[in-house]
Amino acid sequence: MSSAAIDQQDIKREKILDAAHQRFLHYGYSKTTMNEIAGDLSMSKALLYYYFPDKSELYMAVMRKLAADYLKQLEDKIGHFINLKDAFLYQVNTHHDFIVTNFNFFDYFRVNEQNLPDSIWDIIGNINNAEKRMLTAAIETEIEKGVLQSKENIGEIVEVFLDALHGIKVSGSMPHKGHKFPTKELLDEIHTKRLLLIDIFVKGLH
Repeated sequence: MSSAAIDQQDIKREKILDAAHQRFLHYGYSKTTMNEIAGDLSMSKALLYYYFPDKSELYMAVMRKLAADYLKQLEDKIGHFINLKDAFLYQVNTHHDFIVTNFNFFDYFRVNEQNLPDSIWDIIGNINNAEKRMLTAAIETEIEKGVLQSKENIGEIVEVFLDALHGIKVSGSMPHKGHKFPTKELLDEIHTKRLLLIDIFVKGLH
């Protein structure tokens, strides 16, 4: 196959991902069909299936693209924070904005909450590792500047912070109910508590 043909395939694939993202974003995974995505692209359903054999595989491809964009945001910020609190605020706010902006897209998580595929967990793990690298680098920078005293196990400190973030519950929730993907109405409450956690955590490091 010629390079021109491969380029055309890549372009068409990107157009499919963009169209699918818009559908998933507005209507959610469960209310989106492959027929609708093909219609948005004026493409035959057979051609769409040539690129993506089923809706779940197409969804995962869009998820990987979104995650790649998010990871690039984090990587680009490493070493460019004013201070430690700035780094922690960036992590919490960027994560919150990502979830809010793509809220309907994540209905897949709510529908399949008890049975998410390993590929989803791999993506979540990659994001968690990128957040850990960014915050670890921020702490190391503050130590180099003399703002913080040298600390052992910086990676573990960051892991504690991230674990605490993900463990934050909304009012009235009970531990035995387990983790649930929050409703849109509760995201702001969770975000507010995470901002409070930053104040407590950063002060504790100084």
